[in-house]
Amino acid sequence: MLRKCLIANRGEIAVRILRACRELGVRTVAVYSEVDADARHVHLADEAVALGGAAPSESYLNADRLIAAALATGCDCVHPGYGFLSEVETFAEAVIAAGLVWVGPPPDAIRRMGVKTEARALIQKAGVPLAPGFQSDAADDAAFLTAAGQIGYPVMVKAAGGGGGKGIRVVYDPAALAESLAAARREALHAFGDPRVYLEKFIERARHIEIQVFGDSHGNIVHLFERECSAQRRHQKVIEESPSPLLTPELRVDMGAAAVEAARAVGYVNAGTVEFIAAASGEYYFLEMNTRLQVEHPVTELVAGLDLVKLQFAVAAGEALPFTQADLMQRGHAIEARLYAEDPRAGFLPATGVLLRFLPPTGLGVRVDSGVESGDAITIHYDPMIAKIIVHDSTRAGAIRRLDAALRETTLIGTTTNLGFLRALVNHPAFAASEIDTNFIERHLDELLPSDDLPLPDAALIAVALSDLSSGRTAGSAQAANDAPGDPWALADGFRLGRGGTP
Repeated sequence: MLRKCLIANRGEIAVRILRACRELGVRTVAVYSEVDADARHVHLADEAVALGGAAPSESYLNADRLIAAALATGCDCVHPGYGFLSEVETFAEAVIAAGLVWVGPPPDAIRRMGVKTEARALIQKAGVPLAPGFQSDAADDAAFLTAAGQIGYPVMVKAAGGGGGKGIRVVYDPAALAESLAAARREALHAFGDPRVYLEKFIERARHIEIQVFGDSHGNIVHLFERECSAQRRHQKVIEESPSPLLTPELRVDMGAAAVEAARAVGYVNAGTVEFIAAASGEYYFLEMNTRLQVEHPVTELVAGLDLVKLQFAVAAGEALPFTQADLMQRGHAIEARLYAEDPRAGFLPATGVLLRFLPPTGLGVRVDSGVESGDAITIHYDPMIAKIIVHDSTRAGAIRRLDAALRETTLIGTTTNLGFLRALVNHPAFAASEIDTNFIERHLDELLPSDDLPLPDAALIAVALSDLSSGRTAGSAQAANDAPGDPWALADGFRLGRGGTP
């Protein structure tokens, strides 16, 4: 069993991993940049190590400092979370070379699936459906133009060396292809250090379906069913749900088997996700494989009844999966919404500032994964996610109602958020009818944008402050109690032995 873990990340995912470690009895070491010294994940960890400046290159992307911190604090494993270095095979190799356990997939699997053109070739050999495309490192623009004509417009120009929506252009007209190739190459070089691109047929009104897979070092690989991520903006997911309303039982089995074959093709171990693009007709095509834990993994946890992070540690320690495919089933319906500090009316630009008051929703079937609390700041340095709000109910309709209620209950003062946008999307008739495709938000953006938010009057802010004083609660006391359930000292309610709370 692993004893002590360095968590090579920050924010929400660091807190999520910390909680799993606490339940497993694994001691934790957090890392932080200079602007994160007072961050929530730092306070929750058993130990914390400063990495350097706010810039990711000086902190969360500095592999040498991360490994040095793990060794100096006596860790025996490293969990990368998602983002930052989680899909960098050289970091995984360096962790293993230092004598530490890497809580993730083999470095070779990361490398082979990380180069999208190589991944397509592997997937094709495995017999997994692929969208028509063209890839060649030596081809000039003329060859790409010819290939696009053979594939049929519209086509997508995609970065070979990355993902996350970067380096992608959709081309409807041959006259625009050369410019799109150049733009995608520039963006890919800047984002991934690799200017190579390839073509893929663009499926209009497509649905984005991903399959969670899990493998162990004993040769077992299973899928944990699907998540639908069609509600997205500029290739960035907004809402995820499981089960997918699109899939029939037969299609679910077929796609699950295809995902397992894709994972088996690279000898996959630990948590990963195989992503597909699906047409309304039921045809589906391999999109990419994410060789890490996904942001939206709680959706799978709620319908499958599993803790994926704890399972990651077990597999990394050499244990076999404690179930077979036949043991698994989906229960109920789960939906996740990503709450961001961003301004939908200003092109979703990040909205920095201090969270003067953040009260997440609570209640039966409501889960909130967050790395911030009242008093924390959203800065320019990192992703402006505030929280993931996840709900579970017995039916999809019930889950939608529960999510809307949870969003309505969420209180946040101090910065602009996408809360109104999320509520508009969840309440749109097309969402209820499961008619959302990957371009729905772009087509209907005017319907989804909230009206201009009126500034809160001073009286409202004063009322919040007086409420805190009269209740004897600090801004973070509710969250602190959440982090240490059953611990009376975690609740700052003014309690004193032999006396009532302080007024």
